[in-house]
Amino acid sequence: MRRYVLLTVACHTESHLLAAAEVRVGPTNESPLFTDLIDEATRHARWDRVLADAAYDAEHNHRLCREDWQVRSTVIPLNRRGHGRKWPKTKYRRQMKRRFHRRVYGQRWQVESAFSRHKRLLGAALRARTHAARERECFLRVLTHNLMLLAAVE
Repeated sequence: MRRYVLLTVACHTESHLLAAAEVRVGPTNESPLFTDLIDEATRHARWDRVLADAAYDAEHNHRLCREDWQVRSTVIPLNRRGHGRKWPKTKYRRQMKRRFHRRVYGQRWQVESAFSRHKRLLGAALRARTHAARERECFLRVLTHNLMLLAAVE
């Protein structure tokens, strides 16, 4: 199995600033990364809405955002996990099924745009050889990305 570095970020959709980042060796289940990522992101800013892809669809992730961090809405497409069940059993996943807004979820392209900019300006390849060094390099790239955005504003 080929291993790679997985960079997971919380991105502000209007500014493309990366509010939080987690680095792991992949392939891995990304859902457990969500808790640390959203905890870090909420230390830096108040979030009205959280958009995420289906990898983060779990009741505990919806509940964390809504109850612990007072996020008004979570827009995470349902991941039916290979089951044919149309309606989820849990409260927040059921709400998502009922109230899913494709237009709002469509703003996820902003995150993909931030990643594209990041790779275009800083390169896609990591130069470090050890996992610890790759992790530091990823965090340094996130910091550099944010500094470049802030410098362009002024």
